[in-house]
Amino acid sequence: MKGNWHVIGRAACCLIAGLLGCSGPKTHQNRVGPEQATLHSPYDDSTLHGNHLPLLLPYNRLLAPAGHVVAYGSADVENHALDVQLVPDTPLLAVEDRYGIALVDTLQRRVVTRWAYAADARTKGMISTYSGLKVRRENGTTHLYWSASNGATRQSGVLEAEYKAGQLRLTRLFPFAPVGAPLALPNDLALTTERGQHCLYVALNGNNQLVKLDLTTGQTVWTQPTGTAPYGVAVAGEQVFVSNWGGPQPTYTLRQEAAGVPDAYGRVYVDPRTGATAHGTVSVMRRIDGHLVKELSVGLHPTALLASPDEQFVYVANGNSDAVSVVAANDLRVRETISVQLLPGPPGYGGDSPNALALDAAGTTLYVANGLDNAVAVVQLGQAAAHAGAPGASQVRGFIPTEAYPSGLALGPRTLFVANLEGEGARVSTQDIRAEGSEPEAALKGAPPAYNAHHQRATVSLIALPTARQLEQYTTQVRQLNFAFRKELAQQLPRPHTPPVPLPERIGEPSVFKHVVYIIKENRTYDQVLGDMAQGRGAPALCVFGDSVTPNQHQLAREFLLLDNYYASGKSSAEGHQWTDAGMVSDYVEKNVRAWFRSYPHVQEDALVYSPTGFIWNNAADHGKTVRIYGEASQPHYDTQLSWTDIYTNYQAGRPFKFTNTSTISRVRPLLSQNYPASDELRITDQVRAEAFIKELAAFEKQPGDTFPNLSVMALSTDHTVGTRPGMPTPVAMVADNDLALGRILEALSKSRFWATTVVFVTEDDSQSGWDHVSAYRTTGFVVSPYSRLSRTVTKNYNQTCVVRSIEQILGLPPMNVVDATALPMFECFAARPNLTPFRSRPNRVRLDRLNPALSKLTGAALRYGRLSSGPEFDHIDGGRDDVMNRIIWFATKGQQPYPAALTGPASDGN
Repeated sequence: MKGNWHVIGRAACCLIAGLLGCSGPKTHQNRVGPEQATLHSPYDDSTLHGNHLPLLLPYNRLLAPAGHVVAYGSADVENHALDVQLVPDTPLLAVEDRYGIALVDTLQRRVVTRWAYAADARTKGMISTYSGLKVRRENGTTHLYWSASNGATRQSGVLEAEYKAGQLRLTRLFPFAPVGAPLALPNDLALTTERGQHCLYVALNGNNQLVKLDLTTGQTVWTQPTGTAPYGVAVAGEQVFVSNWGGPQPTYTLRQEAAGVPDAYGRVYVDPRTGATAHGTVSVMRRIDGHLVKELSVGLHPTALLASPDEQFVYVANGNSDAVSVVAANDLRVRETISVQLLPGPPGYGGDSPNALALDAAGTTLYVANGLDNAVAVVQLGQAAAHAGAPGASQVRGFIPTEAYPSGLALGPRTLFVANLEGEGARVSTQDIRAEGSEPEAALKGAPPAYNAHHQRATVSLIALPTARQLEQYTTQVRQLNFAFRKELAQQLPRPHTPPVPLPERIGEPSVFKHVVYIIKENRTYDQVLGDMAQGRGAPALCVFGDSVTPNQHQLAREFLLLDNYYASGKSSAEGHQWTDAGMVSDYVEKNVRAWFRSYPHVQEDALVYSPTGFIWNNAADHGKTVRIYGEASQPHYDTQLSWTDIYTNYQAGRPFKFTNTSTISRVRPLLSQNYPASDELRITDQVRAEAFIKELAAFEKQPGDTFPNLSVMALSTDHTVGTRPGMPTPVAMVADNDLALGRILEALSKSRFWATTVVFVTEDDSQSGWDHVSAYRTTGFVVSPYSRLSRTVTKNYNQTCVVRSIEQILGLPPMNVVDATALPMFECFAARPNLTPFRSRPNRVRLDRLNPALSKLTGAALRYGRLSSGPEFDHIDGGRDDVMNRIIWFATKGQQPYPAALTGPASDGN
């Protein structure tokens, strides 16, 4: 979508009601009972293709935002709006986005000017941190302040820009050096005037420090330590408040477990059950010297701070606790904790993710941005939370719909302004790129419109403050857009004497399956792999790993079922492994999207990343299920002098591969197979991993009874490839390696004595490394079981949270959060009667040891791509720039065919 569009009104309300109406589902061969029909929504019969209201998201959510939306940003990149601030005495709204700042005219509803980091040699390569834009007006000139960093150069700073006479220019850069961390990571700011002196307070998220600057001279007044990962700053009276994302810095670990965030940035206290942060705190310091007055305990992942107009209260958004803490400035006590859950009540599923705040001039109405609800909560403050608060406790009066993941708020006299971090998602198409003229006409000729995960607009919402009646209507819409009815259905009690079925209709009812194997692969789109299958909605021109490379996946789609409307919920592996493992992403992940300053969590090694309710393996183990983890959430350690050829040759000769897996999550360690190498090492052929699993399976078969785990979580990752790096297999060979390993694993399972009671779910973690003509999120998924030999295409709209919910439903586990609680179980993937015919794996049609040639044998484009592939950034999964890898893969698979540049953007596209 482009520019300014839509006011939600009666027409939009009718459209939402129609799309969410619980009419009976379309079916193919399976009959659907009334119980399954109650879970159905017309959303489930749609694709993510399209850009008309309401917009579909790949995690069971719809977007129908209130007010007007301003969208902007180059089609070449993945734009994100992070924060907003009004410019006093003007109609302008300042917007901090990932690549710079913009000024929006709120009357004309358009961007009037923008400044980008690439425009200045001092800031080239920098990108904005999490939030913290501040604005002041002086002598008719607007001054803007915000924070940015460059992970490659370890450069961090607070930027000052000046807007005057229609021109926006950078005037100063206040640098901050890293102290005991890779990056200083300045984030939120506070501007004050103290005894006629302009001061600037800066939270250094990486250094675990708060710094006070003299804004006139740029000199440091004082620097003081904070808790772990300080985020927000607010000033009230003679004290400054700092929220600590990770809570206190660990000092006593004899009886309290600590883990890294990651280790290069320090450690935090963690919940040993989940590995997630166990505490959140606010440091209170004296403004004059930074002396620590008190460290207050609040909720988990405290982020945004906001002082009341009278400076009597400070409000804290707790991203992982779905609540706002109200701190009294006079006695530094938490006076009230306000739940802002959209769907409150038992069992209290988490996942609303409050992360930004705004307060009206009277100090009595608080606005809270609930990221994963795609909504702003409107809270009437009570007596304990505001000087002029209403009698009794604070009350949530309703919710206002926004675009995806509201992350910054500003409030005018009659208008609410919202930065939507995820906007409309990755919906920029080749047509949009063509319209901007960033690719020549010839590059697009004959190519279908297509999408890539790293191309989207930044968006800002301008919403008129609603009346009480409008707020009531908005609240109803937000509940509909978030599929509230499914949360209620998820809480229905199991019915007695219900016969076992493959996928029970209610949690706790029996399943024919006792074992779930969950396989997570890496980074392919649907069209890249299955686009050549006539049975599904594919674009053969975009298929680079078709039947000749992936015969097993093609055969699975023919024999069992073809999912041609299946989606990854995130846009990269850092997001993807949270969606696959936890069924949601935390506020920390969203704030890091596309920046990934502290960590890139495709391997779970950063305690700040995790959802407070943990992962699917926690859920299973907590409810008495046996669990085995194969390669997920772990790192392999081995002799790195071994080449890919050494490891593959030893495998062929039957020589053992020596390695050790480690995990930073204590709960994972006893569940982790030490026979199966962890996935973040592409020098290890997936045949080693397949062999390890098959041997363990055989050992389980020899044991008396049924000791095969109820849940096996497996990472199988070589389909990521390493491009054309010399000495490593070609991209086609690595994808073929992965395909063969998958086929062998499934054949062994189907021939085992556990097969009658086993189901296998296979998904890619994300779809970022490629292109697809339906959606940037569309990927390959498989459901394989004796009850899934349907030999047909399943067109139901399923996604990764549906897989998680189906696993829970089969194993009798409650949902972990509000996202998987509202997901649709994958009923259409199962028949009533089993077919126990074993699956026969197909041999690879590509030599697995087909290696990329040495650089000395290459010329031209092949030499250029070989050198790019050899860079250290491509040593590990998702370590390098995605579009560079896409171009390399296209060249390696298509040769001299013109690269469809408009499908994925410029080669300089960053990771």
